[in-house]
Amino acid sequence: MLKNKGHSSKKNNLAVTAVALQDHILHDLQLRDLSVADHSKTKVQKKENRSKSLKRDTKAIIDTGLKKAAQGPKVEDPEKEYVLDPKPPPLTLAQKLGLFGPPPVPLSSDEWEKVKQRSILQGDSTQPCPICREEFELHPQVLLSCSHVFHRACLQAFEKFTNKKTCPLCRRNQYQTRVIHDGARLFKTKCVTRIQAYWRGHIVRKWYRNLRKTVPPTDAKLRRKFFEEKFTEISHRILCSYDTNIEELFSEIDHCLAINRSVLQQLEQKCGHEITEEDWEKIQIQAVQRGVSECSICLGPLSLGGTCGGQRSRATVLLSCSHLFHHMCLLALEEFSLGDNSLCHACPLCRSCYQKKILEC
Repeated sequence: MLKNKGHSSKKNNLAVTAVALQDHILHDLQLRDLSVADHSKTKVQKKENRSKSLKRDTKAIIDTGLKKAAQGPKVEDPEKEYVLDPKPPPLTLAQKLGLFGPPPVPLSSDEWEKVKQRSILQGDSTQPCPICREEFELHPQVLLSCSHVFHRACLQAFEKFTNKKTCPLCRRNQYQTRVIHDGARLFKTKCVTRIQAYWRGHIVRKWYRNLRKTVPPTDAKLRRKFFEEKFTEISHRILCSYDTNIEELFSEIDHCLAINRSVLQQLEQKCGHEITEEDWEKIQIQAVQRGVSECSICLGPLSLGGTCGGQRSRATVLLSCSHLFHHMCLLALEEFSLGDNSLCHACPLCRSCYQKKILEC
């Protein structure tokens, strides 16, 4: 009998340990994602809200809203950090029997601060999420007790896919999670910096455009372009502000033409005045007194008659302004000069209208 009792007790112990091991393995393999606690909380809150609404309907009390206005609604801080699993999971039968060690104790606030400082030194929030390789931006972010940072949705998907609660980087089991907002804060700072940089760039470009419009550049090409644009702008303003009267314009053109005709007539009358022989003698005496011995056109020697060096000299012409030239040189110059041949020509030296007389050899 005693042997049977001892044998049966051993069997019972083996059965209990087997059941405890199976229970522990099932609890260990069971998925404990981050959304389970939140779903349970939301369900409990929904039930509480329903019960409260039913109680309000049954009491049928007139609510004036004065108390709510006085108290004011409680606004939760969107950047508040909190732990997703503040309480340790319940002990399994194997842990109670001492077959496995108990789960780790929840970290204190100081320990979480040390973990966060380690993550900041590593720069995890400044780098993309190790799972999806995308920036954190404003998406929910979680910090593990091993100081690694992930997207909350990415970590939940990883746990569901692996059916384990292990860190995707260091493979640590039984980690604890804490919701943080370092990535969101860094992203907001980055956005603010970009906005300020774009605004400053806009202000500087606007200031530079105004400076280019008022101050001419030092470079020759840019300076020429600057004044061309200014001249075009001024011309455009004048044309836009000027009201052109065609009749007045034509009348002014006719008046200018009449004045030019009168000036030309006076010039022709002056050039057409006949000079007497006595006047030509006086002009010739004045030319001889100057002592000019060469033509100012060809720089050849002038002669009033006879030969020069055994050769017959060219004919000399005397102008009414008392200047002497070779007759052929003056004719060539008159043919070369522009303008109407009927008009009076100008002296090559004094630029006055002249009459000419060929001196006899």
